[in-house]
Amino acid sequence: MAGQPLLFLVAADPLRWALLQALSRSDRRVVELCAAVGRPQNLVSYHLRRLRDSGLVTSRRSSADGRDTYYALDLPRCSVLFADASAALHPGLAAVPPPDAPFREGRRPVSVLFLCTGNSSRSQVAEALFNQEAGALGRAVSAGSHPKPVHPETARVLAERGIDATGMRSKQLGEFSEGRFDYVVTLCDKVREVCPEFPGSPAPIHWSIPDPAAAGDGGAARKAFDDVAAELTTRISYLIKTIETTATEGAMP
Repeated sequence: MAGQPLLFLVAADPLRWALLQALSRSDRRVVELCAAVGRPQNLVSYHLRRLRDSGLVTSRRSSADGRDTYYALDLPRCSVLFADASAALHPGLAAVPPPDAPFREGRRPVSVLFLCTGNSSRSQVAEALFNQEAGALGRAVSAGSHPKPVHPETARVLAERGIDATGMRSKQLGEFSEGRFDYVVTLCDKVREVCPEFPGSPAPIHWSIPDPAAAGDGGAARKAFDDVAAELTTRISYLIKTIETTATEGAMP
C-alpha cells in the first residue's frame, strides 16, 4: 500500500514479529532463534535478511566462533520507525513521550552483573555507565573470566563522560559466583560460553560486543573504545528503561 510505514511493511509478518520479540532482550544466533520461534533455519534466515535490510536488526560475527553470527535488535532504529508509524496514523501521536513512571517506594534496587573476558574494558565501561545513569534504581558490578589490568582507554572514555576511574580494578568472575543478581549481562561471546549459573536464576542477557582492546594502539584503539562506549551507552539506556517499566509494574522481585 502506498504510504504505508516501513515498520508495518516489515514487522507485520508474524514470523518477523516473533524474531523481533526474541531479539528484544538478548542478542542471539540463528540456531537459538530457530528454537525460539519453532521454524526451520532456511525460513528464519530469509526473514532475518529482510529485517537486516530494513535496519531493524544488525549482525556481527561471533568472537568465540567466527562461523557463528549474532543478531541484535537496533533499538534506536526501532524507536524511530515506531514514531514514524504513529505519526503516519495521526499527527497528534508524533513524538509523544510516555508518562514518567517513578520507581516504587519500598522496592529494593536491582543488581546487575556485567561480564566479559578480561574485565579491562567492555564490562568496566558498562558497570560505570549503568551506575552513573541508574541512580537509586540499581547497582552494577563487573568481572571477567580471565581478568587483565584495566585498559588506559577505559579510563579515557569514562572521563569524557564525567566518570572518575580512580581505584577501578579488574575482578575475577569467581568473586561473584555466589552472589544474587537480577540481571547477568555477558558482553563477550567467549564468556557467554563459560558463564556459570547464578543463585536465583537471574535473567540472562547477551550483548555481542567486540573487544576494543583487540584494535591495537593509537587512533584505531581510540576509535574502537569510542564505538564501544557509544554502543554501551545506548544499550544501557534501554536496559534501564526496561528495569523502570518492570519495577513499576511489579514484575521485579
